[in-house]
This record gives sequence, C-alpha cells and structure tokens, in this order.
Amino acid sequence: MGSGCVGHCLPFSFSFSFSFSFPLSFLLVLWFYSISSAYGCDKAPAIFVFGDSNSDTGGLASGLGYPINLPNGRSFFHRSTGRLSDGRLIIDLLCQSINMSLLNPYMDPLSGSTFTNGANFAVVGSSTLPKYLPFSLNIQVMQFRRLKARALELVNAGATNLINDGGFRDALYLIDIGQNDIADSFTKNLSYAQVIKRIPTVVAEIETAVRSLYNEGARKFWLHNTGPLGCLPKLIALAQKKDLDSSGCLSSYNSAARLFNDALNRLSLKLRTQLKDATIVYVNIYAIKYDLITNAAKYGFSNSLMVCCGSGGPPYNFDPRVTCGQPGYQVCSEGSKYVSWDGIHLTEAANTFIASKILSKAYSTPPTAFDFFCNH
Repeated sequence: MGSGCVGHCLPFSFSFSFSFSFPLSFLLVLWFYSISSAYGCDKAPAIFVFGDSNSDTGGLASGLGYPINLPNGRSFFHRSTGRLSDGRLIIDLLCQSINMSLLNPYMDPLSGSTFTNGANFAVVGSSTLPKYLPFSLNIQVMQFRRLKARALELVNAGATNLINDGGFRDALYLIDIGQNDIADSFTKNLSYAQVIKRIPTVVAEIETAVRSLYNEGARKFWLHNTGPLGCLPKLIALAQKKDLDSSGCLSSYNSAARLFNDALNRLSLKLRTQLKDATIVYVNIYAIKYDLITNAAKYGFSNSLMVCCGSGGPPYNFDPRVTCGQPGYQVCSEGSKYVSWDGIHLTEAANTFIASKILSKAYSTPPTAFDFFCNH
C-alpha cells in the first residue's frame, strides 16, 4: 500500500547545511516556520483532501478499524493517530502553515467534527482504479458529494455550525493520488510497457474527479504529482529486477513516475484552458523528493534509502514479514536523520523539508502561495 528535481535548483539563494550541534528535527522546525510565517488567512479556510497514504490522517484506521500501532506517531503526537509516519504528514504541515487545525478523517465517527475546516477523504492504499473499489478516488469524490449535500441540507434548515455553499466554493481541493496505480502495477509483475499503457486511464480518472468537483462548485485545485517510486526502499528491496541508477533507485519505476507526472502536467494545462474561472496549481513533488534523496547528506540526512522503522538491517532494513509496528520490528532513535520511515512513507523530518519546499512556490505551476485560496 502506498503512499503517492531533475533540472530544479534550490528555491533559495543559499543552500542549507545542517552541520550544527543542534538536533536536525529542531533545525527543520525552525526552517519550516521561517518559511510559513509569512502565510496566514484572512478568513477561516477549508481544505478537502483526496488521496492515498501520503495524506491519510487516520482514514484507514477509522474506516476499516485497521490497527496502526506505535511507534507510528511517536515524534509529534506521542501516540498513534493512524498516520503512517513517526509524526506529521505534508498535509498537516501545510495546514499548520496557515494556522489551520489539522484535518479529521471523513470516516472518523468519534472526532466530533462538523468539518467546517474541510475533511480528509484520503485512505491508505487508495488508487484511481478499480474505479468502484473502496477507497478509490471516485469513491472519495462520492463521499464528498454526500458530505456537501447533507451539510447544505442542514444549513438550509437553519444550522449555523456547518460549512455553507460559499465555504465549499472557496475551499481548496487537494488531490494527491496515482502512486499506488503505478507502483502496484509493477508489483503485480506487469511489464514496463503494460504499466505505461495504464497511465492515460489513471490520469483520465483524475480529470473526471476534477471536473466532478468543479461541477459541484469547486474552483481552487492543488494537484500533487507522484514522487520517485524507484527510490522507495520497500520497492527496491522487493523488486526482482534491480535496474538501479547512480543513486541506487529503480530506473524503470522512476521512468514510469515521470511519464505519469508529464501526463498529469499536460492535464493541468488543459484544465486551465478549459476551466478558465478555476485556479489549478500543479506541484512537482517528484522534484522535491528526488532532490532530498539524492542530496540527503547536503540537507543533514544520513540515510536516504534505509528504513528507520523496519527489520533486516542494511542496505534497506526492510523485511515484508516484519514491518513497522509489528512484532520484531526495530526502530531508529528519535531525531535520527532518516528520510524513509517504513519503506514507503517518510519521516516527519523529511515531510518538513518537503513542506518547506512546497511553501517556497518554486515547485508550483503557476507559482502560487499555498494560502491563495483563503485570502479572497
């Protein structure tokens, strides 16, 4: 289950080097808040998230009761919250950058949320295909339509503590999906040509989702492309064919990810042309993550392809029989300089680095501040 450079330089006029005596996590937090301090919202914003484990803030645990045990959540929450990381995800950090409370999973029955700040429909393992398999992108959009219809029904009946039609219209709609469509195709032993052949169908499902949300009144979209799949320690460890590049990543997996991203970028261009009153921001997550992994030492990380929470030892510390949180796992010490948390998902330190790059606007097309949707 998943989640979801080349030619990009640092978005700042100087490079960061964490060769200080302070803990890496402390320096990353200072860096993140120095970038996010310029952000803020004139009014209470709302964000609706559609995606996979890269953005799941507890959907799998609350929706299916699937246990996600400690040490997941140890660094920030000090308990398991259903996130597959030691702490916050990118979406958590983006919310905090605009002084917004963290998003509750849509299916959490005990959150007590009225979803006035939005909702998170992302669930671990989600993909675009098959279209009607929980919790595909199509199902997540259906869940959103149900939430919106019910909220407006209650607002029209006099409720005042729910998001209204204007709130839905002004909200940000963040889509981060596709990683599992590509990665799972490889793990099912499809050939490279067969994997590539699936990409147009996957992108078409994302287009359908955007247009469906647009027809519901959405006008502000934030699309994340997929990261370098070939650099995920789990996939490297399990791959039968080790076609590794100079960075130790699987070349075919990364090639497929780049082709998917190219197609998603073309879709973004098309939608901007056709949906002229919508803002559609395409974010190059691949570039950020690949830069981090291939230049890990430059950014103060000592391990880029070795798992913090896993088993088996070097080079990847990943064993599918003993995964993070399961009996027999081993975990690095808190504050360790790892990029990968469990072989697929990233540490909070890595997520903080990525969120800071996103907030810099250097990886967004068009270059857009993340808080654009809440200042109008």
